[in-house]
Amino acid sequence: MNVLFLHNNFPAQFRHLARVLAQVPGNRVCFVTQNAGQGEIPGVFKLLYQPAREAEASTHHYIRPFEKAVLTGQGAYRALRALQDKGFVPDVTIAHAGLGPALYLKEVFPATRHIGYFEWYYHAHGGDSDFLDPAEMNADLALAVRTRNAALLFDLAQCDQGLCPTYFQRDRFPAIFHPKLTVLHDGIDTDYFRPAPGTGLTLPGLDLSEAQEIVTYATRGMEPYRGFPQFMRAAALLLARRPGLHVVVAGADRVAYGPQPKDGLGYKQRLLDELPGLDLARLHFTGLLPYGQYLRLLRASSAHIYLSVPFVLSWSLLEALAAGCLVVASDTEPVREVMRDGVNGYLVDFFSPEALAERVAYALDHPAAAAPLRQAARAGMVERYDLKSLLSRQIALIQAVAAGENVVAGA
Repeated sequence: MNVLFLHNNFPAQFRHLARVLAQVPGNRVCFVTQNAGQGEIPGVFKLLYQPAREAEASTHHYIRPFEKAVLTGQGAYRALRALQDKGFVPDVTIAHAGLGPALYLKEVFPATRHIGYFEWYYHAHGGDSDFLDPAEMNADLALAVRTRNAALLFDLAQCDQGLCPTYFQRDRFPAIFHPKLTVLHDGIDTDYFRPAPGTGLTLPGLDLSEAQEIVTYATRGMEPYRGFPQFMRAAALLLARRPGLHVVVAGADRVAYGPQPKDGLGYKQRLLDELPGLDLARLHFTGLLPYGQYLRLLRASSAHIYLSVPFVLSWSLLEALAAGCLVVASDTEPVREVMRDGVNGYLVDFFSPEALAERVAYALDHPAAAAPLRQAARAGMVERYDLKSLLSRQIALIQAVAAGENVVAGA
């Protein structure tokens, strides 16, 4: 079977799937991408492309994201033509939807069955856009948010089958499209992300092997979408009240999701300036961590904090649950799909640093009560999100779509 992946980044959500497909004798796997990524996947041929130019600053701001998607689609189209000229014709294509790489896929391979990976349908109200500050949502912004779905709707129209990683994300799409969308998560490697009780924390330049209490927070970007301001305010309260506590933050000082700060100042520095009493000897910023060090962080965690507005659910939450962390998370829709308060972790009001600090303190003071929650967290990930099980289902779906079979929507 010839399989073609398209994603602006490499390998992104398709890392495990591309690897497994490339291991099957007789399969040929190609990955068309803008980003060389880190390393290679054995058996996967990577084809790089770039848009001819950036979207124009003079373009109406509602449609600038669509112009960028069109330019991305044009660049991918040229790469696909070159691939076709070399004799590669895919049996099935799989592409990340909404950013443009697959916009003109069917112009090159019209008979090939196509699977779209759909993460997010934008709404001006009732989701991420107006969650942090409803007063900021005006008519101009609402129209811009609605228009952001243009490229996504192109991809929805042309795909033969769609995938969404969670029900919450699927349900953001208009109901008319639900028959096309199957809920199937990428999967978490629960053999790798597993507990190791009694593990101390030692990282390059940071030795907390003797620390009795370690609160952890891990994120791609230190941003409001992932509750970084609320976390920092809760951390300040906890550090002031618990002299033996250390707080460790893994992640980059950037905004990966949501609007960029207008003054250019990152949220890390902004919060450090806002909270001058922080004990910086017990607040540690590690930057982004390699997987091995990240796993050591999770295993050493006394309590792990995860906050999110109603938006795409982070892999980091599922990885923390699989590693047996005691997770204190925001009581928001994406989180409630995988967590129940008092069953496999604790849920708190996203907007209340005080409630977050109190619940973390309770968890630290009652480790015996946390033990069954940790066990339930791990068991739920093994049962519902185990990578091996979900990869088998993903491959079965790909084979069915490639064969022209009808796939029943749902999980």
